[in-house]
Amino acid sequence: MYHFKLTGDHYGMGKNQGNLFQKYHISFPLQLDDFQLNHGRQSEKILEKFFPEVCKEIKGVSDTIDMDYLQFASWMLCMGCCMYNLEKNIPREIRGCTAFAYSKEGRILYGRNNDLPPYLRDGCKSILYTPDNGSQFLLTTSSFINGEEGLNQYGLAVAMTFVMTRLEKIRPGLNSSFIVRYLLEKANHTEQAISLLMDLPIASNCNILLADKSGKMIVAECTPSLKKIRKAENFHDGNIICTVNNFTSDEMKQYDDANGNDYGADKRYKTVMDWFSTSVKNDFIETTKQLLKGEYGFLCQYDNEPDFETVWSSIFDLESLMIYRAEGDPRNKNFMKDNRLQNQI
Repeated sequence: MYHFKLTGDHYGMGKNQGNLFQKYHISFPLQLDDFQLNHGRQSEKILEKFFPEVCKEIKGVSDTIDMDYLQFASWMLCMGCCMYNLEKNIPREIRGCTAFAYSKEGRILYGRNNDLPPYLRDGCKSILYTPDNGSQFLLTTSSFINGEEGLNQYGLAVAMTFVMTRLEKIRPGLNSSFIVRYLLEKANHTEQAISLLMDLPIASNCNILLADKSGKMIVAECTPSLKKIRKAENFHDGNIICTVNNFTSDEMKQYDDANGNDYGADKRYKTVMDWFSTSVKNDFIETTKQLLKGEYGFLCQYDNEPDFETVWSSIFDLESLMIYRAEGDPRNKNFMKDNRLQNQI
């Protein structure tokens, strides 16, 4: 996993990333069909309306690596949305992943297993952002600019999980990984993030988990036409919210088009909820590590799945801003402290 810091204006941050890609000889063989190009171009107009700063960052990258901005932005807006048919596109849809947040005995923690094809593991990034006129945050991503999860200076955690969408249901809008980036940079707490999220056009099905240091935590189950806020559940004087790769609310299940092809999403959800209701211990960081390692049930044990594994595991302490991360399968990799955001504030 690459670790680096970006600071300053958005176009300049984009140029800095472009220079890194050139330094490490990273290329982008964009392969988009007519549907994807059209979707990306329409979605870029929406991204420009809601988040013009990030469009400048994309342009900083594309100018530096000498690629057409609109094609490059279109490709990024198809990520996790409609990279459905081209095996060489990187990244493909993020079809695994388990994310949760909980509060107990005054501690407020977030955890995640990020599950992907293993060839994406070495290109994952942990980026500390200190943008002009925006929140400081740490973004973890298998891509760049957008991402799967993050924590900002105010103790707000934002994360996404992929939910399958049939092609005909996809609409122009922000994909889930740009939603994560937008909310990390623009929101200070869960209620503000909900308000911002409700105004966003959503491209395809996804879950967005929000949790802040006050203990307010929800999952927004999102489709292009509907958003449903699911609240945390209470167990033994604690609260937990969990999301996987389907919709949990009964009224939203009809919009999930995976037909059960979701890498054991229901099993992973049950493992997390059973752990919290019966097994969570006072040493919350350690017991959360054990959960993510699969010691309480199925969570990362993809040994029978070809070309699929947990490529990183994260734990965020929302009050202290300390981050713990295993960069690889947590059964084989140690969790290491990442205090860059904590030290930045």
